[in-house]
Amino acid sequence: MQGQSDIGMIGLGVMGRNLILNIADHGYSVVGYDKNPNQIQELRVAVEKRPVYVATTLADFITNLKKPRVIMLLVPAGSPVDAVIRDLLPFIETGDVLIDGGNSHFTDTNLRAKTLAGKGIYFLGVGISGGESGARHGPCLMPGGPQSAYELVRKIFESVAAQVNGEACVTYLGPDSAGHYVKMVHNGIEYAFLELIAESYALMKDGLGLSDDDLHDVFDHWNRGLLNSYLIEITANIFRYTDEQTGQKLIDQILDEARQKGTGKWTSQDALDLQVPIPVIDAAVSMRDLTALKEARQAASRVLNGPSPHLRGDKTAFMVHLEESLYASLVISFAQGMALLFAGSNQYEYDLNLEAVARIWRGGCIIRAVLLEDIRAAYRNQPGLANLLMDSHLGSAVSERQSSLRLIVNAAVEMGISIPGFMAALAYFDGYRSAWLPANLIQAQRDYFGAHTYERVDAKGVFHTHWGEA
Repeated sequence: MQGQSDIGMIGLGVMGRNLILNIADHGYSVVGYDKNPNQIQELRVAVEKRPVYVATTLADFITNLKKPRVIMLLVPAGSPVDAVIRDLLPFIETGDVLIDGGNSHFTDTNLRAKTLAGKGIYFLGVGISGGESGARHGPCLMPGGPQSAYELVRKIFESVAAQVNGEACVTYLGPDSAGHYVKMVHNGIEYAFLELIAESYALMKDGLGLSDDDLHDVFDHWNRGLLNSYLIEITANIFRYTDEQTGQKLIDQILDEARQKGTGKWTSQDALDLQVPIPVIDAAVSMRDLTALKEARQAASRVLNGPSPHLRGDKTAFMVHLEESLYASLVISFAQGMALLFAGSNQYEYDLNLEAVARIWRGGCIIRAVLLEDIRAAYRNQPGLANLLMDSHLGSAVSERQSSLRLIVNAAVEMGISIPGFMAALAYFDGYRSAWLPANLIQAQRDYFGAHTYERVDAKGVFHTHWGEA
C-alpha cells in the first residue's frame, strides 16, 4: 500500500481507532500510527480485511500516504498536539494538510494555523462530537480552516459523518478556528443540558422520592415527546443498568463528583470576553466545581440546616411542570449558546451560518435533539437572528411555559434543593424580556466611588457628578 493511503491517522486511542474503521468501511484507505505499541496492536486486531495499513514508525506512516498528504491528529489537546506537529515537520511539505480532531482551544488553533501557513502547510481544526460510538458509526464533524484544504477531505468527511434525512452532519463552517470554536460552544451547551437533567433528577429523587425504575420510566416517556434527544435517551438507560458487583442499580454506586476537561470553562471565559451572558452554562460549570468539594459538602451537611427536601402537593402535576420547565430551560440554554456563536462569528470573522450549525448538530453529536429542527427553522427564516428567544415559535414556547418554570423554581427553593441551572434560565428570561433593568443604580454607584461617569436617558454624552457634595 506504499503511497496509496487516502488519509493518515496519528493517535490510535478509542476515538482514532474507531474513526479509522469508519473511514475504511466507506471505501477509503487509511494508514494509522501511534507511539504506543499497545495501541498499534489493538488496531491490527480490529482492522481485519479493511484497507488499513498500520505503521510502526513515523517515516513508514508518511511513506504510505498519497500526495498531497492528509493527516489527522487525534491526540489530547495542548502540548501533545504541538509535539506531534514538531515530529511531522521534517517529513511533510508544501500543500500537505494537517487536521487537529481534538478539543483544542480555538486560540491555539489560530496560532498553529498561522505558523504552518508560513511553511505552506494547511491546517484544519475539526471539532468531533459523538464519543466512541459516534466515531465508529457516524459523528458530527465541525471543520474550520482554509476552504481549499477542506475540499480535499470533504468527500471523506461527508461519507463518515452521521446522516439525518439524507444530509451529512458536517459542513465547512469558516476560516481559521471556526470549527474548534463551534465545538467549544457545543460543549458549553452540553454542560447546560447535563446540569438541567441532573437537577431534574435531584427534584424527582429527593423531592418526590422516585425510585430508579420510576426515573427510567420518566426519562423514557420524556424521550418520546418534545424532549427527545440523545442525552435524555441515555439517561433513561442509565437508571435501568444493574451493577454486576452489587446487584444494585449502578447509578447509586457512582460518586457524586463530576469531572471536566475544560471546554465548558473556555465557553464561559470567551462569553465574558465578548460580554455575552450565558448564565445557564456558567451555572453548569460552577456546579461541576461544587461537586468536587465532596468532603466540604459532607461536613457542611452536618452543620448547615435547611428545609425538608420533600414536595408537599400533587406529584403528578409537578411532573408535568417539570417536563415543561426542562424544555423551556433547554431552549434558553441553546439561545445563550447560539447568541455566543453569533457574537463570536462577528468578533473573529468566521461568518458562521447558524442554520448550518443547527443542521449538523441534529445527528451524531452529544447535544442532538428534536429541538434542533425548530432551531434550524428559526435561522432559516431569519439568518441574522441574534437570539433564539426572538423567534416567534421558540419565544412563544418559552413564554407559554414560564409559569411551569416559576413553579419548579419556587418548589425547589421551598424544599432546599439546589437547581441553579433552572434558576439561571428563569433569571435570564426575565432579564432579557425587561425593557428596564436596575443598572442605572450601578452606573451611579460606580461614578460615586470611582468617577467612572454615566450616561443619561434625556441627553447624549458622558456625565460625572460630585456625589459627596449633594
